[in-house]
Amino acid sequence: MVRFRMIDIIPLLPIEQPQGNRSSYYIPCPCCDGNKKHNGHLNINLVKDVFRCPRCGFSGGVLDLYSRFSNTNREHARDAIASRILTGGQNGGNVAECNPPVINENPIANIATRDATYKAFLDMLSLASDHKQNLLNRGLSDYDITERGYRTAPVVGWKAIARKLLNEGYYLAGIPGFYRDDDEQWTLVETKRGILIPVRDIQGHIQGLQVRRDYIKRRKFRWVSSRERHDGCGIDGCTHFAGAPCEEILLVEGPMKADIIYHLTGLTSLAVPGVNSLTKLRSTLSILIEYGLKRVMTCFDMDMLKNPYVQNGFTSMLWMLENLGLEYGTYLWDPHYNGLDDYVFKYCMKQIYS
Repeated sequence: MVRFRMIDIIPLLPIEQPQGNRSSYYIPCPCCDGNKKHNGHLNINLVKDVFRCPRCGFSGGVLDLYSRFSNTNREHARDAIASRILTGGQNGGNVAECNPPVINENPIANIATRDATYKAFLDMLSLASDHKQNLLNRGLSDYDITERGYRTAPVVGWKAIARKLLNEGYYLAGIPGFYRDDDEQWTLVETKRGILIPVRDIQGHIQGLQVRRDYIKRRKFRWVSSRERHDGCGIDGCTHFAGAPCEEILLVEGPMKADIIYHLTGLTSLAVPGVNSLTKLRSTLSILIEYGLKRVMTCFDMDMLKNPYVQNGFTSMLWMLENLGLEYGTYLWDPHYNGLDDYVFKYCMKQIYS
């Protein structure tokens, strides 16, 4: 049986084509991006031959993509592709001659190695005054900002950072964000200016980093990842823990929100990257159950009430909680404040000045 790849079928579809020697790229998601023509949420991976929208969860493989964008029944997708490619059909004559880039990635390093390297990396950086003020304005204290390890993402000097870490004996292989460039030199993936957020496990170890990018409205929070880079490494879906294990926790969306809510309320908070990014949630909850966890209160942003794609992910998450034997409930608040962190902070300010 002939196996078709993404690079075979994309030229046959009415979608944006990949530019250059890219291994993945984004197009508008047909499920949640509406009529947008550019800068969509749907990521197509040309190496792994899969696609996924982190916003609504729409995902699949080659036949699924072809079926969706060609209005072909999936059961007939393979025959339809074959008739166009193997017989030289429309736009199909030269497709099979393409080859995806070959990229050698490193497996992710163990948590102790990542934690050590990330701590040394963050120690090399500082927090810009505007970023510190931003965090203070969200309700964090000077102490908590320092304790949680927030920094400003570097916008220059990536090779120098990597070289210094290596000279000090830290590992970069398997550390998401680091990779080798065309000259075989270790470097750090380029990031836009923003606030670096350490994403921590239950013991406080740094698993990975997110960056909250300045002056960005869409996909503001991004992982510091070197996926699909030479000797690079990716990271996805890590949960973030703020507080101490206990019988009841809050489940929120985003590491920064979890830190703020814990600081303002003292309630242990567990964060997922998004309501449709639950890949590591089950394993984290299983560990917390061993620590005595019995009840989870979900506290996702209030736009969930009007976003069907978020609601679908939320329903899947509730099934997970039930299957784990956990009690659960949902906190709701004034929808003028989208996130619980905003609502709690405003409430605290009212109490202080009333």
